[in-house]
Amino acid sequence: MNHEIPGGAAWSVPVRAGRTVTLTALADGANATVLIIGADRLDRLNIPDTLKSQMSARIKPGMVLMSDRGLALATVIASTLDWHDCLTGALPDRVLLLELAKHGFAEADLHGCINFFSKVAVADDPRASLAYIPDHAHVGDTVTLRADQDLLIFVSTAPHALSDGPAASIAVQLESPAHVEDPVLREEAVRALRLTRELIA
Repeated sequence: MNHEIPGGAAWSVPVRAGRTVTLTALADGANATVLIIGADRLDRLNIPDTLKSQMSARIKPGMVLMSDRGLALATVIASTLDWHDCLTGALPDRVLLLELAKHGFAEADLHGCINFFSKVAVADDPRASLAYIPDHAHVGDTVTLRADQDLLIFVSTAPHALSDGPAASIAVQLESPAHVEDPVLREEAVRALRLTRELIA
């Protein structure tokens, strides 16, 4: 299945375990704010656990996106970029809230998000403030997630909260698994799950 989300819009899709979701930037400086909820509505993407279990301050290829119950929601199996922002969350923009409402969710369900194609790093100033890096992504950049359980995935193409650029369109492609799993990525997933279980034990 292929779908194009216009700039400044939101879209949602149920994704079965094992299927892949590929997001493609259709303009320079694109941003795709992604919210992930388990199909059972119990598991929610937990950014702090995802980062601390894999000792990172960014989302990059090979990382497992963890739930608040320590379960794997999805794995980033490929990306043309080695940095996707997850420190600045998402504005409770109207279009994303409307998309949540279609599934019976409300503003309280707007938890930490990933801003795919965006980069936010620590600035070189005395306050160590967060700085948005413009034009981190370019036309054709992609990121691919594999669903590790049945999911509801929400995508907003509103500009990043720290960006003053225009909204850009994103293409979404859903595919059934048709490739042999990379053993290195699988090892990373197992390691992340083990670390997370140790942290919550």
